[in-house]
Amino acid sequence: MQRKAYVPGIAALLAALLAGCTGGSASNGTATDPKPGDVSVNTPAAQPGKYRTLPEACAAVSHDSLDALLPGIKQITDQDQRDKAYEGQATLTYDTDRRVGCGWKVESTDATDHLNVDFERVVSYDNAVSDDSRAQDIYATEESAANLPEPSVSATPSDTGSATATPSAPASSATSSATYSASASASAGASETPADLQPRKLSGLGDEAFLNDKLTSTSSTAQQRTVTVVFRTSNVIVRIEYAEQPTASTGTPDSKEMQDTARNLAQKLVDRFNG
Repeated sequence: MQRKAYVPGIAALLAALLAGCTGGSASNGTATDPKPGDVSVNTPAAQPGKYRTLPEACAAVSHDSLDALLPGIKQITDQDQRDKAYEGQATLTYDTDRRVGCGWKVESTDATDHLNVDFERVVSYDNAVSDDSRAQDIYATEESAANLPEPSVSATPSDTGSATATPSAPASSATSSATYSASASASAGASETPADLQPRKLSGLGDEAFLNDKLTSTSSTAQQRTVTVVFRTSNVIVRIEYAEQPTASTGTPDSKEMQDTARNLAQKLVDRFNG
């Protein structure tokens, strides 16, 4: 007698599993879209920043720039003391690969001048956020904290936002970066600082930049002016703080002179990064 054919239980189970595996394909033979979170689909990592290192901060400012910013250096007669004044004092940081800085303080017959330069290389630890994007966020926070005045409708575009050592910006750019009106909380006030020297955004300096100018009273009569220029180039943020306090109690530091000098230094540092 001929035996009837049959499929063993294990063979039937394997057949069912094979059928389930082929069921995920479309009728035209192409695979269906993967499920959300499928480990086989990788999101490309965001691009790293342009800059991988930082300059040596105390050597980043030339002697010519220091002579302009700190006129008291030329008045130092002792050569060793003058050389030490040029060297500056490195800022204490815990990761010089990410942040470095340097400070100078020099007295002259007319005033005491301070200069601080800070370099920060921004690194994003989020694969979905590039270094540049993270640097933009940090810069935007600092600009917002500066409380820059709103543009003045009546202000004339006499300041294109570029440093005096660079060519003037086109008319369209000058209009967009028009000078700013006075703000008592953000600057010394209109009585001390003309409208075209008020805190404002700057064009033609790195990827984005702003300038702040404050006049404060350090005593009942003495006044100190502090000009700050902050700019971003790719994933590096540079901060320049330049302060002057006249020796005479009735003196007031010149806003235009200090701004021009600080912006010229900023332009040189931008050129250093782009060189």
